Amino acid sequence: MSDLNRRDALKMMALMAAAPTFSVACTAEEVQQARDRKAQRATTQPAPDDYDVRLFTDHELETVRALTDWIIPADDRSGSATDAGVPAFIDFILTDEHLPDRDAQQVAFRGGLAWVDYTCLDRHDALFVECSEAQQQALLDDIAWPEAAPPEMEPGVEFFSSLRDLTASGFFSSEMGMDDLRYQGNQFVAEWTGCPDPVLRQIGVKG
Repeated sequence: MSDLNRRDALKMMALMAAAPTFSVACTAEEVQQARDRKAQRATTQPAPDDYDVRLFTDHELETVRALTDWIIPADDRSGSATDAGVPAFIDFILTDEHLPDRDAQQVAFRGGLAWVDYTCLDRHDALFVECSEAQQQALLDDIAWPEAAPPEMEPGVEFFSSLRDLTASGFFSSEMGMDDLRYQGNQFVAEWTGCPDPVLRQIGVKG
């Protein structure tokens, strides 16, 4: 393990010790309210690369990008979670002044990121973003299925479940996510021809 990684490991241990849980509890309503407040503060949505990160360190942000892109990768239908601005969305949610227990939620999330890195250091002598795709997938396979996860993976299971929920909320409420769902909103019906005759007959009304 490099000297840098040794220092990182000490920081990770401190983050993990400070977090009683790695689960972030943001309700769907809280997420939507935060997104609405963000939209009200600007006439246009900033591009992901232009977002002024308020919580994450550069390394944490890189890790969030890697993790969220495992959850929603790019395909032939849409871009990845990072392409949709999900990492910036998560940073915004966790720093929103109206988020209940904001400090505790931030500690929990950063503690979860630290757990991921610390586990990778223990397994492969490398941080998560430095691991091969196969090594990253092996760790995520251990924490993505709560029912099958071994007991020692429980902290990671809690964190990854929270991250998966936040990623889905961020992606599918973005413009890219809406396009991916092919959501068209309310559609105007140009012509109404009345209730079909078979239905009218069934309810005893003459057409």
